[in-house]
Amino acid sequence: MILYLHGFRSSPSSFKARMMQAHMDQLGRSAEFHSPALSPSPAEAIAQARAIIADTAPEQLTIIGSSLGGFYATWLAEQYGCRAVVVNPAVKPPRELESYVGVTTYYHSDQVFEFKAEYVDQLRALAISGITRPERYFLMAATGDEVLDYREMISFYAGARQLIIEGSDHGIAEFAEHLDLVLDYCDGRGA
Repeated sequence: MILYLHGFRSSPSSFKARMMQAHMDQLGRSAEFHSPALSPSPAEAIAQARAIIADTAPEQLTIIGSSLGGFYATWLAEQYGCRAVVVNPAVKPPRELESYVGVTTYYHSDQVFEFKAEYVDQLRALAISGITRPERYFLMAATGDEVLDYREMISFYAGARQLIIEGSDHGIAEFAEHLDLVLDYCDGRGA
């Protein structure tokens, strides 16, 4: 199973999620791919992910997380002992998202939601000091990420497999070029 977790203000309609879904469909593996619309509440988002992966053996599970989804994927990988692909992951989301407390909209719709102050506390409760088994992780980071500092990502995921993309952006516009590499990692090849 591959579980894709989108980032803050994002959705399963994001570029990377849709591209990954289309790739899995093309391979006849759509039943293996899950990309839920995550709650703005970190506690609820984690509960959603846990409900999806509850009966999946760790060796049969890879979680792909983008931005805030990378933070969630890391927490879940530490809990479940599964592989994780983290794409421009948020390393310190309580710090990064504190200024977003209030009402905002999703990127892919005009739907309004509230990011509550208590959600920052929920993020703090999920924070880990470091990864325990770097070999379980594959970091994709862009040096041109305009939202998050790729150097923090490299440091936090030290020892993990790392693909550092020169330039690019937070969304990794050339994600399609790396789909086969991502899927190889998800399938346990290239770990």
